[in-house]
Amino acid sequence: MKRKLITSLLLTAAGAFASPAAVACTAAIIGASANPSGRPILWKHRDTSTTDNKVEYVAPQSDNELGYVALFNASDKTLKEAWMGMNEAGFAVMNTASYNIKDDKVAQAKMDKEGVLMTRALKTCRTVDDFARLLDSYPRPMGVEANFGVIDAYGNGAFFETNNHSYKRFNLSDEEDDVLIRTNYSHSGRKNEGYGQVRECNAETLLRPYIDEKSVTPEVLTETISRTFYRSDLHHDYTMSESVDLIDKDFIPRYKSTATIAIEGCRPIEASQTATPEFVNDEYVMWTGLGYPPVAEIHAVRCSEDGVLPGLRGTLPDGHSVIGDIAKLKRDSVFTITGKDKEPHINMILLYNRLGTGLAQQMILRNAEYYKENKARKSDSEENAGE
Repeated sequence: MKRKLITSLLLTAAGAFASPAAVACTAAIIGASANPSGRPILWKHRDTSTTDNKVEYVAPQSDNELGYVALFNASDKTLKEAWMGMNEAGFAVMNTASYNIKDDKVAQAKMDKEGVLMTRALKTCRTVDDFARLLDSYPRPMGVEANFGVIDAYGNGAFFETNNHSYKRFNLSDEEDDVLIRTNYSHSGRKNEGYGQVRECNAETLLRPYIDEKSVTPEVLTETISRTFYRSDLHHDYTMSESVDLIDKDFIPRYKSTATIAIEGCRPIEASQTATPEFVNDEYVMWTGLGYPPVAEIHAVRCSEDGVLPGLRGTLPDGHSVIGDIAKLKRDSVFTITGKDKEPHINMILLYNRLGTGLAQQMILRNAEYYKENKARKSDSEENAGE
């Protein structure tokens, strides 16, 4: 996103609804030049009324399919709807719901098929252009109203703002900052409609110093952006406010936030090269925090049979994950739901305090060590491979 959009977004936010519908999300595509390691990143901070998630690896079912790893709703027994993931060819996809580009009267019962489309993409796409071809050939109406974000092993990235019959493509290569941000409206859609204008400004403001320094990393996204309670419309950061009754409104982390995931790709390969499953398993990491992001524990996921930690998988009754359930308990301890409209209120002092004992603060320290250890192992592996 370009810096000049901030003012425009803040002006339009006043005319849009402040509270999004059940499915929301804040997301970004970070190009290779904006990351100090030279690797593109696909980041999604998921907001949904479907509280429980799991991560599973899906092996290819035929010679025409690719294996992939993805985030699923806990209740999805057949793994038919992926909500973010990467495959063994180095293609990765995510979405944010949009609420200003549907231009038909297709019934709601036939909508919300984004997860089905993304599952198809993970099974079949190798490149960003493959995804465009999938959209071109997909049966109409597609049953979607969304911003789909994708990256591939060649350094390409794009958002596809998509409705039932058409899409508008925004290429990462056209952005002077090599960064694209989306929430719950489409830039090509109807003006002053949709949701998330304030959250998009929040993300742009919080990311700006890192964008300028070309230092956007997975840690910045999962540990700073997903855990900071900043309001761009009020120009105020409530993270260290120690409020015991803060209204949960227009922050990136919200009561309905259920995951923060940053897929870190490879240094872009040449067009003449092919990303093999072995290459992707070595190079790609899906840094995954299940549950309410401010208290989420980060784990590295890879695209292989043994690439998903058992605690992230749906091993509990109803497909729940151990790590997700732990985070949900922590979330419930810091929220109260009050008022006629059942509005969530946050006890911020339980997340952040001046003693450094808040639940979010403790998890940030733990995750910093985890990132450090995993990156050290990666560096050692790369060094040994070069000997």
